[in-house]
Amino acid sequence: MRLLPRLAPLLLGLAFTACASIDVSSNYDPSAVQQIDGYKTYAWLPQPEGTDKRVYNPIVGGQVQHAADAYLQSHGYQKVDAGANPNFLIGWHGAIDNKIEADTVNSYYGYPYNSMWDPFYGGGTVAMSAPETYVREYEQGTLLLDIVDAESKKLVWRGQAQAEIDDNAKAEKRQSNIDKSVKEILERFPPKPGKK
Repeated sequence: MRLLPRLAPLLLGLAFTACASIDVSSNYDPSAVQQIDGYKTYAWLPQPEGTDKRVYNPIVGGQVQHAADAYLQSHGYQKVDAGANPNFLIGWHGAIDNKIEADTVNSYYGYPYNSMWDPFYGGGTVAMSAPETYVREYEQGTLLLDIVDAESKKLVWRGQAQAEIDDNAKAEKRQSNIDKSVKEILERFPPKPGKK
C-alpha cells in the first residue's frame, strides 16, 4: 500500500491549520482622505446591539475597544468624551457565520506514476486511486471597525477582518486574536491612496 493515500487526510488537516489566518480589507471615501489625515481626537460610538450574544456582549465589546484604544493612542490619537468635539467617532460590529470548505486531494498530482520513484513501493501492480474530496464545516468570525466623521456624521472609512473561530480557545487566546485582528485592521488607517 502506498503511503501517500494514507497520509492525505493528515496532510490536508495540516494545510487547513496552516491556512488559518486573518483576512483583512478596508474601504474609504476618497474625497475624505485629506480630512481623515487631519484627525487627532476620537470618541467611541455607543456599544452596538445584536442578537448573537457570542459577539454582542460586554466582554467582547471591552476587548475590541481596549485593543483599538491601545493601537490608536500609540499612533498619536487622543481619546476624548463624545461631548468634547472629537474629530472622528469609532464603532464596531461583528458576526459569526457557518462556512463549508471542500478540498479534493489527487494522490498522483495529475502526472503519471512511476514506481521507481517510490521508496515505499514493494513491487507488483499499482492501483490508481481516485481523487478524494474532504468537506469541513467551520465558523468564520467577522469584525468591522467604522470611522465616522464627527461633524458630518458620515462613514469615511471601514476596516474588516475575517478569520476562523476556535470555540475551544481559552480567554487569553481569544483576546490575542481580537488584538491581532484590530491591529491588522487599523494598520490600514488612515488610508494611503494607491495602496491596497
